[in-house]
Amino acid sequence: MKASIFLVLATLFWSGNLVVGQAAVNTMTPLELTFWRWALAALPLVALAHFVERPDWRAILGRWRVLLLLSVLGMGCYTLLLYTALEHTSALNAALITAANPALIVVMAIFILGERPGLFGWLGVALGLAGVLLVLTRGELQRIFSITFNFGELLMIGAITVWGFYTIISRRLGLPAIAATAVQVVMATALLAPVALAAGAGFPSTAAEGWSIAYIAAFPSLGAYLCWNLALKTTAPATAGNYLNLIVVFTAAITVMGGIPVSLPQAVGGLLVIAGVLLASRPKRSPAIRAA
Repeated sequence: MKASIFLVLATLFWSGNLVVGQAAVNTMTPLELTFWRWALAALPLVALAHFVERPDWRAILGRWRVLLLLSVLGMGCYTLLLYTALEHTSALNAALITAANPALIVVMAIFILGERPGLFGWLGVALGLAGVLLVLTRGELQRIFSITFNFGELLMIGAITVWGFYTIISRRLGLPAIAATAVQVVMATALLAPVALAAGAGFPSTAAEGWSIAYIAAFPSLGAYLCWNLALKTTAPATAGNYLNLIVVFTAAITVMGGIPVSLPQAVGGLLVIAGVLLASRPKRSPAIRAA
């Protein structure tokens, strides 16, 4: 029960990141939002990792090259693409495309790691792709043959592709999750600081900007990672991955409560994406062991 609560909270916080992020990019640049998100989360994440995981920091820092690569991909490129996309598309569409990430990772793992999904894995990938295309084309699938996609949605496809590489590299990292994330966040802050300063990124100038940054740093960056990793102590990764579908559900609920209606293509596309992820994450059946 505790693990389920932690997983629900993590996905709720990540859903809020999409909604709050979309509002924040109206007055802040994606670079400012990305920099302050990680700058404010860096030291608390280091402290969190130290007291929760008690890691061997020297061993972790010995893997600085791969951690730097992951920092550039996950904290830098992915986050910048996400917030830039939210300047051009809705939080719900961003969530729907993000929900196709597990299916995309299945495809990437085939080509990069040589993994072979079963029948349900392929069906899941097909359904996930159909759902994303339905969202991208607004229910008019013939638009796939014309270059009329929303720029923000194309950026989201780029973002989840980057996250796919991040996930595949992270799979074989073999380091405590929160500590590795904390080091990546510190690296991202150090890399982004001179760029942000050169671009004139200052402190949030309004109360709304301040609250947006505070939420993004406290909940999606700290709370979600803590809840997610605490849940993984007693929950299989495949089971936890299914909870990511709740990001679409929570984002849709927040969107509706905000007075923005959900269109039929969005609803149907979301259901297809969720069904695809559920199929793709089904465990393969082990071959029966015959008695000697």
